[in-house]
Amino acid sequence: MKEFDLIKRYFAQGGHTRKDVLVGIGDDCAVAKVPENQHLAVTTDTLIAGVHFLPDAPARSVAYKAVAVNLSDLASMGAEPAWISLSLSLPHCDEAWIEEFASGLYELTEYYSVQLIGGDTVAGPMAMTITAQGFIPPDNELRRSRAKPGDWIYATGSLGDAGAGLDILQNTITVPQRHRDYLVNRHYYPTPRVMAGTALRRTANACIDVSDGLVSDLKHILNASNCGATVHVDRLPISAPLFESVGAQAAYRYALTAGDDYELVFTVNEEQRGNLETSLSNANVKATCIGQITGHAGQLDLRLYDERYSLPESSGYEHQFDHG
Repeated sequence: MKEFDLIKRYFAQGGHTRKDVLVGIGDDCAVAKVPENQHLAVTTDTLIAGVHFLPDAPARSVAYKAVAVNLSDLASMGAEPAWISLSLSLPHCDEAWIEEFASGLYELTEYYSVQLIGGDTVAGPMAMTITAQGFIPPDNELRRSRAKPGDWIYATGSLGDAGAGLDILQNTITVPQRHRDYLVNRHYYPTPRVMAGTALRRTANACIDVSDGLVSDLKHILNASNCGATVHVDRLPISAPLFESVGAQAAYRYALTAGDDYELVFTVNEEQRGNLETSLSNANVKATCIGQITGHAGQLDLRLYDERYSLPESSGYEHQFDHG
């Protein structure tokens, strides 16, 4: 199938249509209108087979995750998503795979009222790059650099599930059958916390999404804000399927170091803490207080039942796929 035939059949029609898109797929450029009194937030992520997703992952999950990771970046800034563009590289034209991929892409864009407005398709190693754009009211963006000593640290949802799901797929752990699908699907189909992100605009000081693991991503906030933090490991939000499958100690390590959860970690000062539950009530997501920002720049102090907690030098939960 030729490039333009592929685009026309699978990507030019269908999906959500927005009134602010003036020219969509089919011209050299898309043209869209930014609403008055809004700033534009833009993010780009590339996913490569064997690096960011398993080569035999279902096509629907690949598309779903490619969209979700970009929407998660917008969510961490408090942006409302609007448009995406897609650059898709495929080694050959497998129409069944492409159809399933398009289905997964449109499933998530429909849910969040996002329109695919352009992109490119090429022959090459399997990879996809998505650029997502969204809107933020002026001076409402959430940044990594605004945490203050005394702020409380919160995390949405549960942490560590996606890492365990990956290990199940790679046959490095075995879990009870009743928990397998939940954990695997948390890896394949992450939930971008879009509504939580927009709800936190006036409540949170700093925010980031958990893509590389809680410890790694929280350190980005600490470095940008020139602060430290105390995190209580025993207070981490861990799902029952993860806890029951691997036990407490392994669950703690997954929650601290495994990536791909795409939950939000954010800080709230004492004055705003009482407003947090109200802010998140419409987002239908729970946030758990896991610690507090300190004045010790760059220092992350992990505590388990108030005793110092250290991660093993090689925990085995920061995954890299085999390129071979």
